[in-house]
Amino acid sequence: MKIGIIGAGRIGGTVARLLVHAGHDVALANSRGPDSLRELVARLGSRAHAATVEDAAAFGEVIFLATPWRSPEALPPTARVAGKVVVDAMNPYSAEGQVLDLGATTSSEETARRLPGARLVKAFNTIYFEHLATRGRPDLPLEERHAIFLAGDDPAAKRLVATLVEQIGFAPVDTGSLREGGRRQQPGTPLYNHPMTGAEARAALAAGG
Repeated sequence: MKIGIIGAGRIGGTVARLLVHAGHDVALANSRGPDSLRELVARLGSRAHAATVEDAAAFGEVIFLATPWRSPEALPPTARVAGKVVVDAMNPYSAEGQVLDLGATTSSEETARRLPGARLVKAFNTIYFEHLATRGRPDLPLEERHAIFLAGDDPAAKRLVATLVEQIGFAPVDTGSLREGGRRQQPGTPLYNHPMTGAEARAALAAGG
């Protein structure tokens, strides 16, 4: 697939490497512009290229958002992602590292409002980047792999993201809707940055995690 990644930090850069290794074509963008990404895309190889945020969003059939949630100006133009599967890997931290109080809503619901028409899936936000970089095991059965949680309101979009998760060696575990499932994935919850296998993750959810 063609995949656009907005944000080239620890999560975005790691996701880019894993997806390239799985055979996908990646356009990588950040707020500093394509020239700042030349060395990174050179290391990633011929399946990766640097792009502007708008061009990466236009290129991708699937779009990953790995920018600071507190900076909505970093998001791609709405028109570029309408109708596309958009993976929200962001968390609602302030510049000082505090979790923002969003009241009754969740960060992904707010992102969905910022990008109307996008088929939003919350995923890759609960996993530590070093675990993402090192714990992918395509050789293991799904239930024995490190879990990556996902939530959303579009079943087909969730299935597509689950397939990508499996391709890079992890176990996709569905936490539910964007509201309730997204709430289970927020910072400070039992699922957040808590390593577990696919089997352990399903057991935790069944127990009310």
